[in-house]
Amino acid sequence: MTTAKPKVSRKSKAESVTVAGDPTMSSLYVQSVEKAMTVLTAFDGSKRQLSLSEIASITGFDMSATQRFTFTLVTLGYLSKDPESRKYELSPKLLDFTYHYLTSNELVSRATPYLQQLGSETEEATNLTVLDGTDIVFVLRIVSRNVFNAHVITGTRLPAYCTAPGLAILATFSDGEVQDILSRSNLIAYTSSTVFQPGKIRERIARIRKLGYAHTEDEYFVSDISTAAAITNAHGRAIGAVNIAVARPRWQPDRDEKRFADLVIHTASAISSRRRSD
Repeated sequence: MTTAKPKVSRKSKAESVTVAGDPTMSSLYVQSVEKAMTVLTAFDGSKRQLSLSEIASITGFDMSATQRFTFTLVTLGYLSKDPESRKYELSPKLLDFTYHYLTSNELVSRATPYLQQLGSETEEATNLTVLDGTDIVFVLRIVSRNVFNAHVITGTRLPAYCTAPGLAILATFSDGEVQDILSRSNLIAYTSSTVFQPGKIRERIARIRKLGYAHTEDEYFVSDISTAAAITNAHGRAIGAVNIAVARPRWQPDRDEKRFADLVIHTASAISSRRRSD
């Protein structure tokens, strides 16, 4: 007589990854990786070097754990330790990740010749940004001799709600998604011109949907004027944005807004169309 094998209950893939909607509670989640990344992100640019005690204070780890993680990261080459001051700083090896991202990213590859052409035609800074959480991240930046802010570089993060590229991206999302992003954003006035009230932002996004482009002036940086359009996928959802940034002394309202709006709309559409045709 054959004995029937008991049925084994198998968790679904989603159940194996998350527990009660929290992926950090999954058995697949490696906390030591999270802690190592926490140490690296303690170097936020406010200080070039950090002491062991400063890293411990920022991360909330005890000194023993901080010492183990910094030792490991130095050994792997992602942190450098000054032998005299005994302070730590980020290593150039971290740029390997940036290099691999930029060289392997399809959107960056496709957008590059278009942004180069746009920069050549306007003699202004042109940018490719993507949304990450509540921020836009600059993943490609073509600067010109007229560049307004040289401190904005690849990897710079700015809030989506008050930047032209961010607003252009948000305008392609549903109202519910926009509300969720705004609820998680730190809505503050960076300048006297910043639109940071949720209701006004939603009204603005409704206008952007009709116009097909976003335009901001002096909202994050004073004297910075930006015009952007979204790069979309086959479903009309933004996967990035193209923008032109102009310093106020070079801005002529009667001439420039429509001209730059047409340029970014055309450029974003061309990049979007190429992606859809593949």
